[in-house]
Amino acid sequence: MPQTVTVQGRRITLDLLLWRAYGRAGNTAAMLAAALKLNPGLAGQGPEIPLRTRVTLPDPPRATTRAPRKVVSLFD
Repeated sequence: MPQTVTVQGRRITLDLLLWRAYGRAGNTAAMLAAALKLNPGLAGQGPEIPLRTRVTLPDPPRATTRAPRKVVSLFD
């Protein structure tokens, strides 16, 4: 479920909000596009989000499972 945050500081960008909420997983073009889609008109306010602006953040990205890797030992 998307979460809504209120900007409490200066020089806050949408990239920074996504990174603070989701870490490295939030630092993708897909997350930025999803956030802009949820917040129409936000891009028109400039790169820095004004104080007390409510921003809806998208759902966190799903964790992808990786195939297990075979471990190779040089000492077998």
